Amino acid sequence: MKLSQVKKGQVVKIARIPNEQVRSQAIRFGIGEGSVVICEEIIPAGPVILRKNRQEIAVGRGLAEEITIQAVS
Repeated sequence: MKLSQVKKGQVVKIARIPNEQVRSQAIRFGIGEGSVVICEEIIPAGPVILRKNRQEIAVGRGLAEEITIQAVS
């Protein structure tokens, strides 16, 4: 499943970030492969807002299409 398909309130684990440049950007924000995040908000035709701990991060749709996730139960 791609990050762009996540639902509001869903807890997910980042499984794979294939693009090297996107991966390095995500790591700067504290999100890497294996990180567990919560989808706070989905802006229509805009970014996906994620929360990890107390930090919120907006991920653009283009980037969200490239990030593979797994649902966390």
